[in-house]
Amino acid sequence: MSDFSNAQSFKVAVPDADLDHLHKRLELVCFPDELDGAGWNYGAPLADVKRLAAHWKSGFDWRKAEAKINELPMFTRDIEVDGFGTLNVHYIHQVSDVKGAIPLLFVHGWPGHFLEVRKLLPLLTAGGKDQPSFHVVAPSLPGFGFSEAPHKPGFKGQQYAELLNKLMLSLGYDEYVYQGGDWGHLLGRFVVSHHGHKHVKAWHTNMPLATPPTFTQFPLLYIKFLLTMPFDKVAQRNLAETAKWAVTGRGYFSQQSTRPQTLGYGLSDSPVGLLAWIYEKLVGWSDDYSWTDDEVLEWISIYWFSRAGPTASTRIYYEMTNGGAPTTAPRAPWTSVPLGVAYFPGELARFPKIWSHTLGNLVFESEHDKGGHFAAFEVPEKLAGDLRKMYAKGGVAYDVVPGKTGYDS
Repeated sequence: MSDFSNAQSFKVAVPDADLDHLHKRLELVCFPDELDGAGWNYGAPLADVKRLAAHWKSGFDWRKAEAKINELPMFTRDIEVDGFGTLNVHYIHQVSDVKGAIPLLFVHGWPGHFLEVRKLLPLLTAGGKDQPSFHVVAPSLPGFGFSEAPHKPGFKGQQYAELLNKLMLSLGYDEYVYQGGDWGHLLGRFVVSHHGHKHVKAWHTNMPLATPPTFTQFPLLYIKFLLTMPFDKVAQRNLAETAKWAVTGRGYFSQQSTRPQTLGYGLSDSPVGLLAWIYEKLVGWSDDYSWTDDEVLEWISIYWFSRAGPTASTRIYYEMTNGGAPTTAPRAPWTSVPLGVAYFPGELARFPKIWSHTLGNLVFESEHDKGGHFAAFEVPEKLAGDLRKMYAKGGVAYDVVPGKTGYDS
């Protein structure tokens, strides 16, 4: 293992020259035409993108946003990954004042980044007699934000799991819990399968990407599903909507899984191209969240000013699907590590709840009336509430980290 004594305090400091370059690119933008009355049917509306591009060029104050980001306790650390050398990883490490706080690893996905955790931090680190508290670690995945990207092909689930676990160990958290959605969910399965029980004591996901139970793997679950599905109208509706989205909303997935480099020329060369590509997802994947223009542009700016550039973040799709062939990609097995699941109505893919048992040892479920794909950002109080309930006194995962109950010891 690497020498983990090399943590460095980190502040975002975008050079003036990079800001000037961005503004010049925005001045030279060429917009496409648009059909009358197209709305969102063909993608991000022209009027929205024009407005945002103009604000990015002349109104949005990156320095103000940068100063606010720098109020977060951020660090970088070198972590060695077998076969890939050393990667310099950026992360937030918010320590609770509660002595018995539970170490929690929060992992984002695409098109998210480390700032997804910002609204959760004061909620999760708050302590008291009535709720558990957490020490929160929220890294930028390799190739995202301000983390170094892998420099050669093949950085897959096992490598992410190794890096994330080593990060927690390097901070002195030999035992911890996990939370993630999107890629955070999928990578969580690898972290748990490779490092569960010994290091990962429980985990929670807000995007339970489950598969139907099979008779060979889950015979009782399979029979129960067959018997109940014909009468479960909610599950039928969710499956129908998920199938529709798989046809009309997954073009990005196919492109990033098969030819991320080709897409990358547009994302890296055109700030407006990057803006439209991600803005479409921010609006379409959230549950009627009222994005402000400044929120959108701060979000996109993290990608534009990222350490490795916006193309690097898309390669996770290629690596994790074996170049667009997900049926041949390694899958993380079921484990008995306690699992919590949250169901949000605006999530992209919604499957029958009974399928969630195929993910792991399901001990906690919650269903919410609001919230979408970016739950930590849209409805942080709901996601934080789930974690508090799951790990609270009397909760299903209370005291899973020995000596760390979330309450003052």
